[in-house]
Amino acid sequence: MPPSTTVASEIDRSLSVAMRDGSRAEHAAAEHSSFMAELLGGRVNAQGYVAYLLRLRTVYGTLESVVRAHRNDPLVAAVYDPALERLAAIDADLEHWAPGGPRQVDSPATRDYCARLADANWGGAVVAHHYTRYLGDLSGGRAIGRILERSFHLAGAGLAFYEFSMRAKPYKDAYRSRLDGLGLDADAIDRVVDEVKVAFALNQAVFDELTANLADYR
Repeated sequence: MPPSTTVASEIDRSLSVAMRDGSRAEHAAAEHSSFMAELLGGRVNAQGYVAYLLRLRTVYGTLESVVRAHRNDPLVAAVYDPALERLAAIDADLEHWAPGGPRQVDSPATRDYCARLADANWGGAVVAHHYTRYLGDLSGGRAIGRILERSFHLAGAGLAFYEFSMRAKPYKDAYRSRLDGLGLDADAIDRVVDEVKVAFALNQAVFDELTANLADYR
């Protein structure tokens, strides 16, 4: 007797697909923030981009510390890769954009984001944030880099954040395959998806904060 539709759908449900499909609305909301629209349109000045980089620096500093602390967790170990880390690249970019300038920013949205990261005590939650940031960097992030290069006539300078040593598509395919190989049950998959939604909402809050200051960034 063939399995029921419900059973079949549970068998076919992979973690990577659930993470992508289950967070589409949150992803779209963050991606279409006013700040990102202006940045992608080449209408954000250097001050605005530095404000963005400073927030990224704080988030990645915390994320990378948390990921390293959990790297022996079986779930985190499946995606842990120091080659993805962005903190050093952000610092290099800040030296281009704001040499000798501050490396910290007063940002309530960033504080909330980092608090959520620091409180992650389950490997699946850490993976959700890892996926949200790094697979985004390997995808749309590169498009942002190209736009900035054209808008500011950079010839590659100040864009280390968008430079990776690996080829994006094969790496992302292998990453998703490792996620699917974790063999999480339906409840655990739902927990991961819920945290991906939280991660996108936290990113959107950062963008909303930047949007509130757009008048200074044009």
